[in-house]
Amino acid sequence: MDKLTRKELKSDKFALEVQHSVEFVSEHRRQMIYWGVTAAVLVVIVTGILWYRSYQHDARQEALHAAMQIQNSTVGPSQSQSDYVVSYPTAQAREAAVLKAWRDMAAKYSGTQEGGIAEYFLGTNAADNGNLADAAKHFQAAINASDDVYASEAKMALAEVYAAQGKLKEGANLIQSVIDHPTVMVSKDAATLALANLIKDSDPKRAHQLVDPLRSSTRSAVSQAAITLEASIPKQ
Repeated sequence: MDKLTRKELKSDKFALEVQHSVEFVSEHRRQMIYWGVTAAVLVVIVTGILWYRSYQHDARQEALHAAMQIQNSTVGPSQSQSDYVVSYPTAQAREAAVLKAWRDMAAKYSGTQEGGIAEYFLGTNAADNGNLADAAKHFQAAINASDDVYASEAKMALAEVYAAQGKLKEGANLIQSVIDHPTVMVSKDAATLALANLIKDSDPKRAHQLVDPLRSSTRSAVSQAAITLEASIPKQ
């Protein structure tokens, strides 16, 4: 899957390919005269493919930006509409526009990073509306489509849905996978606190074991969250 900032070729690999090409030309100069036209056509094709990929990436980013504007839209008079603020006359109109924007993105850019983000927002909107079955479906699609960074957010969201459905084991397994592989979106400490909160009633002993080391974290936000959470865990 394409990442938002990943290059398709690393410089050392590119340099090696260039070296091989130079050696091939030196050893097959006569043949290269014959194949010159074909090579020129190949260069045009490859250049076109690279340009198309770049164009597609830009198009996906523009579509994502437009969908985010709709997601962050407000309900109000049309006079408040601008390049920076999108508004709809009613809450129903806004909800319909939000769903359409993300569904269109998910369908058009399926299998891409942006498509995964669209699935994530479809999941959050479904969860907000109390449709846990649809939320779980979209969050799972986001996990499948995204890299570890965005998948970690989707895993945490899906774990909450599982908890609401009474599937504590499945939710705990998802959060544990994030603890084992934290990302810039979800830190190990944040995932650990989430797991402790998930199991605090079913397994208070383990919840205490997870939270206790974080009480003395040098990060004040983490230590305060741990202290607050521990107070809500049933005594053993």
